[in-house]
Amino acid sequence: MKRLSAILTALLVVLFCVLHTAPAGAAASKRVVTYYQTQYSNNQYVSPLGLTEHKTGVTNLIVGAVHLNDINGPYKPVHLNDDPPNAPKFDQMWRDLKTMQGQGVKVLAMVGGAAAGSFTRLDTQFDTYYPLLRDFIRTYGLDGVDLDVEERMSLAGVERVIDSLRADFGAGFLITLAPVGTALSGGGNLSGFDYEQLYRDRGRDIAWFNAQFYNGWGSMSSTASYDRIVGRGLIPADKVVAGVLTNAANGGSGYVDLPTLKSTLANLVKKYPDFGGVDGWEYFNSQPGGTAAPWRWAAEVSGAMAR
Repeated sequence: MKRLSAILTALLVVLFCVLHTAPAGAAASKRVVTYYQTQYSNNQYVSPLGLTEHKTGVTNLIVGAVHLNDINGPYKPVHLNDDPPNAPKFDQMWRDLKTMQGQGVKVLAMVGGAAAGSFTRLDTQFDTYYPLLRDFIRTYGLDGVDLDVEERMSLAGVERVIDSLRADFGAGFLITLAPVGTALSGGGNLSGFDYEQLYRDRGRDIAWFNAQFYNGWGSMSSTASYDRIVGRGLIPADKVVAGVLTNAANGGSGYVDLPTLKSTLANLVKKYPDFGGVDGWEYFNSQPGGTAAPWRWAAEVSGAMAR
């Protein structure tokens, strides 16, 4: 009996070690990511807490958009949308995000986006503008940043930003980028630099790409756009999160209805066991719940990937 007990104990130890040393990519796949840019709708605060209160399976929330303004201009050098991040209107938001972090959700900040200027400044005046970004991240205790480069930037410039973030915040800090889908499959690009070369150079430091599959840059009506990226044999599926519109009113063309999206996600999970997951632009009016229950989108896509 003692020998049997010892064998069972040894097997349990081995099982524990296997479970706790799984590859990071496997543990991180099938992410459910929501972009949270509209914090106020019709002058009413939109809390993201429904995502955790309803146990939707959300893994990451990306708050945006952070802009680095001209330090000689009329505005504060760091803005969250139209206001400084320490504006009283954001006090409840920061408290809610801390609550979500305590519940296991990783909170990132989206830098850049459609309003140009932040990455030009980081590229050409790094020593002036990078410390502003670094200090913002430290002040609000963020788990990572999403670099949404929608203006021309040099490859050396974006690599310098990535290197500095890694040096300042350590191995556990999440660095993601948000290219259009075709930028990862040899096609069109909004950023100026080559994403495939960036991945060759800094892939170890990039947690994943939030690839935009809408507005003509790809589609999630089928697996074809995603397949083109993985099929190139460079960027693996666990590093590609499929970005979609959560409502036809958000951001232009290419909205895919939820039943079709869920079918595509289920097919991607079958094709790629390490499928990176899905992100939704954006939270506040996500279908099918709309503004009354925007958390339902995350629950729906999470369920689709669990099959």
